[in-house]
Amino acid sequence: MSSAPNQTVGGDTGLSSKPVPAASLVGHVQHLFSHVKIENLFAGLSGGVVSTLVLHPLDLVKIRFAVSDGLDLRPKYSGMVHCMKSVWQQEGLRGLYQGVTPNVWGAGASWGLYFLFYNAIKGYKNEGRQTALSATEHLVSAAEAGMLTLTITNPIWVTKTRLVLQYNADPTSKQYTGMVDALVKIYRHEGIHGLYKGYVPGLFGTSHGALQFMAYEELKRDYNRYKKAPSDAKLVSH
Repeated sequence: MSSAPNQTVGGDTGLSSKPVPAASLVGHVQHLFSHVKIENLFAGLSGGVVSTLVLHPLDLVKIRFAVSDGLDLRPKYSGMVHCMKSVWQQEGLRGLYQGVTPNVWGAGASWGLYFLFYNAIKGYKNEGRQTALSATEHLVSAAEAGMLTLTITNPIWVTKTRLVLQYNADPTSKQYTGMVDALVKIYRHEGIHGLYKGYVPGLFGTSHGALQFMAYEELKRDYNRYKKAPSDAKLVSH
């Protein structure tokens, strides 16, 4: 994680070519975490949980379509409505919410940690500055937050995908009985590598959130400028 541009640390006015001492690195990390606000964690967590509970059936449909490769072992669907109807008829509401536990944990943790890390990084880079962060700095801050979040939550997403792709309606014939069972079996048979499958493509996927937050920050700044308010003022409805 980079320090704020044009910000002096410990009296240094430029970039040093010497390795950063461990004590200095720890100091930077401690300084970064001084900007952590727990309310950001709870805001993201609650939003992630609620949206997941409402939209999980659509997520299930999306994943099943994404892996539809014509193999006989996978059901064939003609469209979104047909997929949802087929799952409902074969497995009921339980089938539409298959894999919801890791999805709730993953979405809650991801959005909570994302908001936590993003606002902490942004606060760290903003400290001591007279000018607002640029669009590029917002983009980089959001990307850094996304990478940290994915590193922590990737095993949960692997578990969710495995559970969602269990097609058999008979619970006794399924490979995994739940989130914890899947985590244990994946680790036992595939090791840490199994829990971090898809991690590299996931890093590229963090660009989605990075672009979203950059656009939000830029639109917010333009709106506040139009309202003749400070650029970091909170948005309010009238």
